[in-house]
Amino acid sequence: MKFTEEHEWLRAEDDVIVVGITEHATTQLGDIVFVELPEVGTTVVKDEEIVVIESVKAASDIMAPIDGEIVEVNTALTDNPGLANDDAIGDGWFFKIKPSDPSQMDGLMDEAAYNKLIS
Repeated sequence: MKFTEEHEWLRAEDDVIVVGITEHATTQLGDIVFVELPEVGTTVVKDEEIVVIESVKAASDIMAPIDGEIVEVNTALTDNPGLANDDAIGDGWFFKIKPSDPSQMDGLMDEAAYNKLIS
């Protein structure tokens, strides 16, 4: 897994990257009550706003961590946004992206570096 400074995690699965937010992010946000996901087929550019999250504490935007095309979204979050709180790194994933430049993953943090960032 790779991590961003914006508290997103990325996990490679075959030729796509699964993206979600970390447990640290969900703790900071509090209970998530709404998630607006991107449309499948959308082409995104790194650092472009892609997901809107509303929690009991704040509204927050999730930026695209890499360039690519959205190939799947986790529709379970639409009905149950709290899934991101309950299982941030498992069932609470947000979207899958087919990267246009897989080497962008190389510049992201590994778990040790991310743990240092949040400590």
